This record gives sequence, C-alpha cells and structure tokens, in this order.
Amino acid sequence: MLRHFRWFRLMLAVTVAVMVAGCSALGPKLQAPDLSIVAVDLVKGDLFEQRIKARMKVQNPNDLELAVRGVTYTIELGGEPLGHGLSGSSFVVPAKGAAEFDMLVTANLAGTLLKLVEKARATGGSLNQVEYRLRGQVRLERGALRTVPFDEKGVLKLR
Repeated sequence: MLRHFRWFRLMLAVTVAVMVAGCSALGPKLQAPDLSIVAVDLVKGDLFEQRIKARMKVQNPNDLELAVRGVTYTIELGGEPLGHGLSGSSFVVPAKGAAEFDMLVTANLAGTLLKLVEKARATGGSLNQVEYRLRGQVRLERGALRTVPFDEKGVLKLR
C-alpha cells in the first residue's frame, strides 16, 4: 500500500510538471514595452520634497493589446536615484500601438541636482542634458503573464 502511494505521488508530481510546462509553452511570449518620458512638470515642492508629474509614452511591440492595471517604477537621473513609486492608472495599449499616461513621482530633486552639479564640476561637463533610467514592471489586468519588466534609458534636455 505504501509503495503504491509513493508511486501515485511521483506520477502526480510528473503530471503537474508536464501540465505547467505545456501551459507556459501555449501562452504568448510578451516582449517588454518601450517606455519613454514625454514631458516633466513640477506640481508642487519645497527644498526637501517635490511632486513631479511625468507624462509617459508606452509603445507595445507585441501582437496582443496590453490591458495595463498599473506600473511600478524607479527613476534615476545621471546615475543618481531620483524617485520611485506606483502608477495605479488603468489603460489599454493597442497591439503594435502606443498610449500615454501620467505618473506622479515624489522625489528629492534638489538633492539629486546638487549631486549632478558636483559630478559635472568634477568632470568639467555641463548640465545641458542629463541621462535618465526608468526601471520597473507593467502589471497587466489579464493573461497568464501578469507582469512585464522594463528598463529604459534616455536623455533629458534641460533648458
């Protein structure tokens, strides 16, 4: 009896493993969406904390539309941490299409800018433009794959 129970458990484990592998093979393989910063506006702030509204553009390279439930992210400017947060906006990005959304960032921009100015002085550079990095995950409303990671880099031109 004990021998049959062990055999049953082994067969059940193998069956479950095969089913999981089969389901993942049937599911769509999503490419990471491309995110870029379209515009940045200071909403309010003081010396220690700023609230920034960033207008984001999402480009979907997939053949399936993405029903987005929200986005988690971190933002760096010039290699220095600027802010992080969560955008709870729900929107749909069409297949092979694009959509825009706003996200609020709470940051210490003054502290980050001071570090960037110090770096520019040390290297003899200027602050006409600064590199940014945006990392995080897009959370989807439906589908077998519920999160799609992203890691985008670009340059912001400062006026």
